[in-house]
Parts: sequence; C-alpha cells; structure tokens
Amino acid sequence: MLEPEVDPAEVGLDASRLRGIDEFVKTTYLDTGRYPGYSYLVSRKGKIAHVSHQGYDADAMFRIFSMSKPITSIALLQLIEQGKAKLGDPVSRFIPSWADLRVWSDGSPTTYSTTFPEREMVVQDLLTHTSGLTYGFMANHPVDAIYRHQGVERAPGNTLENMVDLLAEIPLLFSPGTQWSYSVATDVCGRLVEIISGQSLDDYLTEHILEPLEMADTAFYVDDAKADRLTPNYALASVSPFGVPEGAPPDPNVNEETLLIDDGGESSAFRSPPTFLSGGGGLVSTLADYHRFCQMLLNKGQLDGKRIIGRKTLEFATTNHLPGGRDLAAMGQSVFSETSYEGVGFGLGFSVMLDPTQAQVISSPGEFAWGGAASTLFWVDPEEELFVIGLTQLMPSSAYPIRQEMKQMVYGALT
Repeated sequence: MLEPEVDPAEVGLDASRLRGIDEFVKTTYLDTGRYPGYSYLVSRKGKIAHVSHQGYDADAMFRIFSMSKPITSIALLQLIEQGKAKLGDPVSRFIPSWADLRVWSDGSPTTYSTTFPEREMVVQDLLTHTSGLTYGFMANHPVDAIYRHQGVERAPGNTLENMVDLLAEIPLLFSPGTQWSYSVATDVCGRLVEIISGQSLDDYLTEHILEPLEMADTAFYVDDAKADRLTPNYALASVSPFGVPEGAPPDPNVNEETLLIDDGGESSAFRSPPTFLSGGGGLVSTLADYHRFCQMLLNKGQLDGKRIIGRKTLEFATTNHLPGGRDLAAMGQSVFSETSYEGVGFGLGFSVMLDPTQAQVISSPGEFAWGGAASTLFWVDPEEELFVIGLTQLMPSSAYPIRQEMKQMVYGALT
C-alpha cells in the first residue's frame, strides 16, 4: 500500500492546482467515456503529495506493457555492473546465431536482397533501440511484415528463446547505431538477462528487483487470488496499430468508439503463466508498486537501504546515448513509440529530455521517462526531485494527449 500523503505545500506544490488535475481528468476523460478510469500519483522530495483514483480501486492491477522496459533494462545493467557483460560486446557473444545478421536492402516481404551491416550489433544498441530491430505491428516497412509472417510476437505457445532464434533469420531495418526505431530490442535484453544469469527472466526480476523493492504485485500474470483486481483493457479501434480482436464489443460504461478487448477474466493472456516472458511489455503492476520503482530511480538507485543499481550506472543510463548527442527526430525513424521526438534523446532504457522548448512541453532537461501501450505513463525529474505515474487501460497510448497535459498541469502546481 502507498504511504500517507503529505500536505503538498510541504514539498512545494499547490494543493488546489493538484485538485484541478482531478477535475480535468474527470471532465475531459471520464465523463466523456474516453478512459474507463484513471489513477495517478505525484511525488516530490520523497513524499507523496497527491494521489487520485477515479474509476479504479487503490489496489487495481494494470497491464503496464512497455513500462516493463525500464525494469528489464535495469536488470541487464545490473549484470553489466557485475562485469558479466559490456555495452560494447557484440550481441553474438551471447547469441552466436546472430553473428551473421544482414540489413534489408530492397524487395518485398517474400523476396528481398540484403547487405552487410556497417558494424556488428552490440549490447548498447539493444538498450538504446538503435539495433535495427523493429515491431511487427508497425506495418511501416516490409521487414515489419516479415515479423508478422514469421510470428515474432508475444503469443501463447511462443517463447523468448524461439523469438530470438527467428530474429537470426530476418534482416535488420538498418545498420546498428545509424538510426533509432522502437522495437523488440528490450525483449532481446530480457533474453540476454536469462543467458548471462542462468535464470529465467521472471525468476531474475523477482530475486534482484521486485522482491528487494517489495513490489509484490508486479509479475507476468495475475494469479487467482488477485484476479478480481485486474482491470479490463480497451482499445480505440480507429487509431490502434495493435489490432483488435474480432468481435470485440463496445462497453456501454465507456463509449461506443471504445472496444473491450480484455475483460481480465480467465481467458485473459494475463491470467496464467505465459510461455513468452516479455521484458519489453509483459508485466502487470500497481500504482503502489511502480511508485517504489520510481522512488528507487529518483533516489539514485536505492530504496529503504537496498541498492538496486549503482548511482553512477543510473546517471549514465539516463544520459542521452544517441550518436552525436542527437534527438530522436534527427535519427530518421518517425514511427510509433511512447515518446515525442523533437528535443528528446534516449538513454539505456529511458527517454531523456534534452530541450523542453523543442519538445514543446513544460519539463526539465534530464527528465527521464517511458510509457505503456495502454496509455500508462511515468516520468522522473531529478532537477525538481519529482516523479509522476499515471495508469489507465486504453490502447493505443497515442489516442489522447494526456501525457503532455499532465506535465503542463503538474509543473503548473510547483510553487
């Protein structure tokens, strides 16, 4: 459970302006049926200043999808800290079948030509999404179609090991390090965690991150004892790139444009142990659990006397790693992701704010963040000693601009 809130004034926040966020969310997103509910938290200087649960119970469990990525990235960085891998190591050191990866040149999804990469893919490329990998749901390039045809996805019966084997036979979008593209790279990072540690990804995360942080409700599935806490998931079908199950019904409690795609019942993919442990998008969590993860990040890698990651390692991971200090807009792949592109760089598992004026959002340089496909969000601002988490369940996250709106309102509450 969350610790009690403090008077926002104690940590330099205006209580009336924070309450105004509640009213904005209610009138803009809940009364209109855009979102089924919304839970969010504002923490500053190590104290919770404001919590709001509208439409959800305080202990509700959410599919956090790509907010799994920072957790998996921290896991791989732990192993790098221990000397078991280096950022400059070729990925083929751990996955030998990847030694001969080629790069797409021309053709169709069934008949194509390839070239040699300018250099071999290294571990850093995976953590920064500059690997040349992609996602099949992008539907933006013939290589995306190959992913779909080959079954490169988190699906019942598939495994992380099998996905990695399939990728050995599929060309890269581009030569590693030359562009940025959101991708299955963090799932591959999860596989590296397994190979290097000798543990399954779920066991490793539990032992080295989740249990030390007391994140008892964060896992790859929801067991029967917690089943009634798993929230339904919805999709705005008109703009969703992920595909909507055939026959998915509208929910009269939301609106006719919003389809119920997962009711959280026994048939849900999140209700039983998956065969595919997706470090890129497979976790469920709660506001209280992710609060502990974010507080650890703001505390420079430790919480309640337990160090999860080194201070310098985390500072390094939340620095822009894109070549030449460029932002995402300069990296040539304007595809779906969980961030805007102008003025934003990328570190080792996190987006990194470079220039808020270019990003056109009130923020601080050095803020690091990510989000999930069902419109979940978090950001950590070391300069202001602030972090914010927002949780709902509507795909895709690009349906509505709540991430920018939340930033405008939270920073507007600073006194």
